[in-house]
Amino acid sequence: MTAYDYDLFVIGGGSGGVRAARVAAALGKRVGIAEEYRYGGTCVIRGCVPKKLYVYASQFPEHFADAAGYGWTVPEASFDWPMLVANKDREIARLEAIYEKNVKGAGGETFHSRAMLVDPHVVHLLGDDRTVTADQILIATGGRPAPHPALVGHEHCIFSNEAFDLKQLPKAIMVEGGGYIAVEFANIFHGLGVETTLVYRGKEILSRFDMDLRRTLHETMEKKGVRILCHAVSEWVRKRPDGRLDALVTGGKVLTVDQVMLAIGRIPNTENMGLEGVGIELSKTGAINVDKYSRTNIDNIWAIGDVTNRVQLTPVAIHEAMCFIETAFKGNPTAPDHDTIPTAVFSQPEIGTVGLSEDEAVKRFADIEIYRASFRPMRHTLSGRDEKMLMKLVVDGASRKVLGAHILGPDAGEMAQLLGIPLKAGLTKEDFDRTMAVHPTAAEELVTMYKPTYRVKDGERV
Repeated sequence: MTAYDYDLFVIGGGSGGVRAARVAAALGKRVGIAEEYRYGGTCVIRGCVPKKLYVYASQFPEHFADAAGYGWTVPEASFDWPMLVANKDREIARLEAIYEKNVKGAGGETFHSRAMLVDPHVVHLLGDDRTVTADQILIATGGRPAPHPALVGHEHCIFSNEAFDLKQLPKAIMVEGGGYIAVEFANIFHGLGVETTLVYRGKEILSRFDMDLRRTLHETMEKKGVRILCHAVSEWVRKRPDGRLDALVTGGKVLTVDQVMLAIGRIPNTENMGLEGVGIELSKTGAINVDKYSRTNIDNIWAIGDVTNRVQLTPVAIHEAMCFIETAFKGNPTAPDHDTIPTAVFSQPEIGTVGLSEDEAVKRFADIEIYRASFRPMRHTLSGRDEKMLMKLVVDGASRKVLGAHILGPDAGEMAQLLGIPLKAGLTKEDFDRTMAVHPTAAEELVTMYKPTYRVKDGERV
């Protein structure tokens, strides 16, 4: 039997890679993991964690304004962007250290180096100029913002990575894209007092989400002051003598802003890793092709997370890591379950959703019932804020199974996490109806919508 340096070598120190390395090491396996940048990956260093911190920061102006209705007099507030960035950096450094410490504490060995495949069992660590061997290799290198080289002036634009660390807060910004990253950052910048324009080529923001949520969020964002231009793209970006940027968008309008942020999707990190040299199959978009167990076309090489371009969410990568451990080291082949995944968009107001949208359900089922409630949440009754909350259940009229649950409003993401349990369990509308409400809460609407708002039979609304 060939003697390898490691039972498992992981390339990529993000959430999925670190989880796999830590758990395998805790099982007594000899584990090495390499990360060329910072442990924690996209989510911890330049993704969901700093983003959520910035979302919190951007919500305070509304909290200050709403306080008056509750009897509070709040002095005029001021905002310190460098302080937010510094405090964020301190928290990210703390989390980064924990991620690496957890691997080491379980008995794994960590490397700060770019890693390349030399052959199916050999990894070259460029930073250490060292070659190691491994029985099993897991690729978890994640993804990055998609560039836009065809855009004239793209070199003047920033991406989500740079948005967290701008030296100064812009007075005006144009964000191009209509996905959750673009929408979240548009809300963040607007909340921090930046004049914000969102430019999206599609007919409505947040494709693949339920259309009711998409339209209502669009309307609410515009009421708050975010300018949204759909059916539009930037045609060129030019730097002005004063350092600001001019951006020509569809229709001939030129926007003058301090920053242009591109959020037009993400691509997998698979370049310059030696993948083609060892024969690993890639998709047309550069993602690593894997089977249902996350195994590549080479038996001992696996891939999880965004580098496989299946579902680009941190909890999915972690789930795939745990399934990989079961399959590769516990003799229990386990395929990741990508069905009925709860998710949230930390827009303002927030979105939480799980299961099928109405449009998706109508395509799959002949008889659909829609339960819908739109109301002003209690927290806005005294503040006077004119902002509605939306809740929606999508139900199969034949089986009575709840197929989708969609929420727009405060704490929607928290509710989506809990709704993921009954939807994953396949519970029916009757199960919801016989569940006692918690009063007074917004969430009680989910169990008190007894009559359908409307039905869709054979594609026709009745």
